[in-house]
Amino acid sequence: MSAQSTALPPTIDDTRIWDAWLSMFRLPILNVNAEAGTFRALSGRALTTEELAAELAVDARALAMHLAALCADGYVEKRLGKWRATALARTWLHPEGQGNWTGFLSSIDANQHLRSRLAESLKTGKRPGTVEERPANWEAGTMTEETARRIAAFMQAHSQAPALGAARLPVFGTLTHLMDVGCGSGVYGIEIARANPGLKVTLMDLKEVAREAAGYVEAAGVGAQVGTAGVNMFTEDWPEGPDGHFFSNVFHDWSDETNIDLAKRSFAALPSGGRIFLNEILMDDDYTGPFHAAAFSLLMLTGTLGKQYSLAEFKEILGAAGFVDVQAERSGGGYYSVVSARKP
Repeated sequence: MSAQSTALPPTIDDTRIWDAWLSMFRLPILNVNAEAGTFRALSGRALTTEELAAELAVDARALAMHLAALCADGYVEKRLGKWRATALARTWLHPEGQGNWTGFLSSIDANQHLRSRLAESLKTGKRPGTVEERPANWEAGTMTEETARRIAAFMQAHSQAPALGAARLPVFGTLTHLMDVGCGSGVYGIEIARANPGLKVTLMDLKEVAREAAGYVEAAGVGAQVGTAGVNMFTEDWPEGPDGHFFSNVFHDWSDETNIDLAKRSFAALPSGGRIFLNEILMDDDYTGPFHAAAFSLLMLTGTLGKQYSLAEFKEILGAAGFVDVQAERSGGGYYSVVSARKP
């Protein structure tokens, strides 16, 4: 019997796969912070993120992401805005403790590549090797066909469960035309279209990626309902007509300032009453976890210009662009939530 005949179709629950993927951060994050002095510094007194960053000579924004992951795993705790090492860390990770494990944990850490990237980004606050404000493909407004093909294929596999979950949300049935901005393979727009036969969908991305998305549209058999648009979302005019803009795993690539710019572009292109949707894995509002979000945020720190945001942070970003009624709903698609807001 062939592998194709025995494989099961995607479901909305891929959390075990995410847990396995993101577990790669657990040991490197301990070792990097042991080397930086985090556990020693927080064993004697409580410190704010900024105070700790100054003492360790590291970037405060990056440190906040590290602390969130450590907090979610029980090594530090946050009370009244200040961090302290827990008894777990003071016992087993303090460099002068009788039960100090740090030397052994450092010696068995096989993920030296990730460890070095985490250490560098903790100091600089930037993706290792970053000098530009935007990744090169976006700055140039183009990319090779091979790069576009690779991005689309990864996003297709990575996003099937959350796309199926998002497509179930009733709010998309209230729209007439949804635009999936930065669509990748178009998996979200395609699944939302399938769940809402009366909804028109446009998949928007750089022209090379949009061409790849068109292939996925054809394979899904939804060409009568779903179209594509090759547009650089930073430099070119956005198509008019959609009353909803959907962004999945887009805002987590960028800084607050760039996200406000994107939100303003969306606001300008939407009609009154139009809605914006951000499909993301959310941090808790106090930025202390959960671990899957904190680890994903570290992945953004070492690979992009962004991080995982909380609903409170998205409310500020969207509010700065003019949106109102900001809210979030777990989509049922793995760990994802859909943040939505309305243009008055």
